[in-house]
Amino acid sequence: MTRPPTVDVPALRESIAAGTAPRLIDVRTPGEFAAAHIEGSYNVPLDLLREHRAELRGHLDEDVVLICRSGNRAAQAEQALAAAGLPNLRLLAGGITAWEAAGAPVRRAQPRWDLERQVRLAAGGLVLAAVLAGTVFPPATWVAALVGGGLVVAAITDTCLLGKLLTALPYNRGPRTTVAAVVAALAVERG
Repeated sequence: MTRPPTVDVPALRESIAAGTAPRLIDVRTPGEFAAAHIEGSYNVPLDLLREHRAELRGHLDEDVVLICRSGNRAAQAEQALAAAGLPNLRLLAGGITAWEAAGAPVRRAQPRWDLERQVRLAAGGLVLAAVLAGTVFPPATWVAALVGGGLVVAAITDTCLLGKLLTALPYNRGPRTTVAAVVAALAVERG
């Protein structure tokens, strides 16, 4: 399997400053996008992108840079769009994390914890509670084993059930993104 092409933060910043920026598609959740995103990027959550990739293809015929937190979801989006026949796809190397680490400007709405941080808090809290409860009721320590097993499966499969559950919380939802809204925004920008 070949790695998708990337663009680094300095090159993308230069392209934006020169007015030759590619389409910036951020595949994170609406909540993550609302917390911090690159000015001019469009939020197309990965699940929405996968489901409507053929429809989106018609609106993404020029160079496209895919953005997520660190690169994993952007790589999955690249595979989906490449399978739909879209050329000229690149990933932002290191994702929004690298963008912010380089001091590049972001547009912020309301500050939120990253989903990964929320998963660590929830998993750690469950393990701690299970171990403490296990001092009174020993079978409760099996909850800690279950959480540990879930984390192992998450690492092996590169998916996270706990993360998916946490994205359903109102705190993480952010404004709802629909394919019609994305297509309309892409069409206005092109016109």
